[in-house]
Amino acid sequence: MVRLQAYRHRPTGSRLRRTFAFLGPGLITGAADDDPSSVGTYSVVGAQLGTSILWTAFITWPLIAAVQMVCARIGIVTGRGLAAALSEKFPRPVVAAVSLALLVANTITVGADLSAMADAAEMLSGLNSHYYVVLLGVIILLGTILIRYRRIANMLKWFALSLLTYMLTAVVVHPNWSAVLHETLLPSWPTGHAAWAGLVGILGATISPYLFFWQASLEMEDKRDPCPVMHTGGFEENAKRLAARRLDVGFGTLFSNLAMYFILLTAALTLHRNGITNIDTSRDAAAALMPLAGRFAGTLFTIGIVGVGLVAIPTLITSSAYALAETFRWTDGLHRRFHAARPFYGVIILSILAGIALDLANVSPMKALFWAAVVNGLIAPFLLVGILIVASDRKIMQEQPGSLLARLAVGVTALAMFGAAIGMFVF
Repeated sequence: MVRLQAYRHRPTGSRLRRTFAFLGPGLITGAADDDPSSVGTYSVVGAQLGTSILWTAFITWPLIAAVQMVCARIGIVTGRGLAAALSEKFPRPVVAAVSLALLVANTITVGADLSAMADAAEMLSGLNSHYYVVLLGVIILLGTILIRYRRIANMLKWFALSLLTYMLTAVVVHPNWSAVLHETLLPSWPTGHAAWAGLVGILGATISPYLFFWQASLEMEDKRDPCPVMHTGGFEENAKRLAARRLDVGFGTLFSNLAMYFILLTAALTLHRNGITNIDTSRDAAAALMPLAGRFAGTLFTIGIVGVGLVAIPTLITSSAYALAETFRWTDGLHRRFHAARPFYGVIILSILAGIALDLANVSPMKALFWAAVVNGLIAPFLLVGILIVASDRKIMQEQPGSLLARLAVGVTALAMFGAAIGMFVF
């Protein structure tokens, strides 16, 4: 009887282990969405608009989840990255222009993220932030080049847990949950210039082009270097991978948007409530939190900035490398050694060194992020249209196109991003 009971329990444990093993690309992509620059954006919006903007965390969740799932499907079904798939439908010069624009925007964001992480480290230790910019940049660069894909993916999954610090920070400030839930579940329509500008900022920070490329490329890497519970195969194997990825992407994007929700909430309950609306960066938010919410809450918030940066920056630099490598048909892949994929790793080196240089040259992170937002705002809606066209092409997708509902969600997201792009210039 004991043996029979043990046998009956074994499949459940096995299923549970497989479920956790499937969590990877979607979780990493979700965590990378809350990079230090996005944390700064959410803090600014929460400080300016208070709890009236909390509902956006749940409206944007199905949109970004649908986009990431469609990108995952492209990577799983075609076995190629997004740039390679786009090249099947669009002229190479167009795809090259998008890839180069992505490199520019990502490099600027890397510089801003390194600055935010270094500022946070300076607040914790007192050592000049410029030293941390170089140290963190070199560590991330060497880790990306020297460590193979599977180990990098496992490390990034652990770093993704740093998002929990934002949830803990919000709990520490003791919110009135009934009032918070009222604002969340019964949202008010944005009115006025500041509200619409805040909505544009949230959309731009949440739905970022580099995430599209990264998600598809990770699926490609998973096929090249399968883990023990994943094996390459045909239609049936793709169906299993897609089913697993729905869980992964759904959980990862929900985790990311919950972190966004709690960042907005923390800023609303501390900065906005005390009339502190003039903040520019995540460092300003962390510094203002210290006297208002207590040193523990401020320290948690600051640690979170460093943690999410360790996820986001590798995502930024490698998504650019994948896009350019696929466009110009270079050998690519984090599973390869440096000598086997020099141009691919060269883009990674260029991006991180340029990001370090931006900080050492004392370029304003906010000005840098403005121009990165301009570039992303211009390419994101057109890129979403391209993704929709590729995902609907039965030949490219090998008779496995995305569901009508998923493609409709991508179309809605594209329209929202067109509105955000227009709003960015208007505001």
